[in-house]
Amino acid sequence: MKKKRDNVERFNGAEDLDKALAMNRLKNQKRRKQRRILITVEIFVMLILAIVAFVLLKVFKINFTGLDPNKLEIYKDTGPYTNIALFGLDSRDGQLKGGVQSDTMIIASINNKTYEVKLVSVYRDTLTFQSNKRYEKANAAYNMGGPAGAVALLNRNLDMDIKAYASVDFRAVTDAVDALGGIDVKMTAEEVKWMNGYATETSKVVGQKKPALIHGAGVHHLNGVQAVSYARIRYTNGNDMKRAQRQRIVLQKIFDKAKKSNFLKLSKAVDKIFPKVETSLTIKDMLGIAAHLNKYKIASQHGFPFECTTSENVSGHPGSYVVACGMEKNVKELHKYLFDDEKYEPSPKVKAINNDIINMTGIGPDTAAIDLSGIGDK
Repeated sequence: MKKKRDNVERFNGAEDLDKALAMNRLKNQKRRKQRRILITVEIFVMLILAIVAFVLLKVFKINFTGLDPNKLEIYKDTGPYTNIALFGLDSRDGQLKGGVQSDTMIIASINNKTYEVKLVSVYRDTLTFQSNKRYEKANAAYNMGGPAGAVALLNRNLDMDIKAYASVDFRAVTDAVDALGGIDVKMTAEEVKWMNGYATETSKVVGQKKPALIHGAGVHHLNGVQAVSYARIRYTNGNDMKRAQRQRIVLQKIFDKAKKSNFLKLSKAVDKIFPKVETSLTIKDMLGIAAHLNKYKIASQHGFPFECTTSENVSGHPGSYVVACGMEKNVKELHKYLFDDEKYEPSPKVKAINNDIINMTGIGPDTAAIDLSGIGDK
């Protein structure tokens, strides 16, 4: 009887042992699975941190300058759009904060829902109402009041809500084009001639050797000095209006090339460009833009005023000016173009500016405008 009981106990003990071993195997499998998940999460977190650290390392090379929103004369919120002022400065010594003329004034309007970007050049010689209560050329605002003064000028005259800006000089654009391997631009024979001429001064300003001459009309592969020289041309048909279009073409070529560039080339470009950029965009803003870089598309580009003429008969002002054929009408057209606002009604301030310009120049909404077909729009 005792022997039988011992056999049962041994049987039960073996059965319990098998169960215990099975449970232990399950526990080990769970632990291994949890460990793999934990390792995967740790690697993912480390990768994210590495990317963030890399981006921050690059971003911190930029010169950040905050703007006081109370001094920007923001008119009203334009809804799901982010509007940024881009300034290209005629700076020979790296000065970006003011005391220099802004050769390029571009509004980049980003639709945050569709990621479409529209570019609008404000012609540098446009007669505008300045912070000193006088009417001067648009590019005088940066010289007098730095980036805040230039942003305020755009908001004041165009009913805009621009809160951020980015400024670059010749060197930044030259380095950007070179770091990306150059850009391909279709040029006329006249543009080629003037570009070769401008390249002499541009190369001295940026401290590079003058590039070899190119000849004949057609598509040419331009290096940084040549691209900047092309964007500076103003002595052709279309004058400053055509130059503004060239500037937008170069900007779009750089943007398109950057989107297609590999990581190493883009990193090299950033290292060269960022130290020569001044902006009020925050790190959060820039990370947000970088996260959707491949989604952005420059949908269209234009010049402002949409309808304009030139005049050397501006009361109390010597020299030649670009004059809107009705500032009120042009601001309406701007808001329709940028924000699809078909029924926009300009502010009382814009209406007052409109009346002042008519009184100073005799130019109004019924004045015949310059034919900008093929120049103002692309």
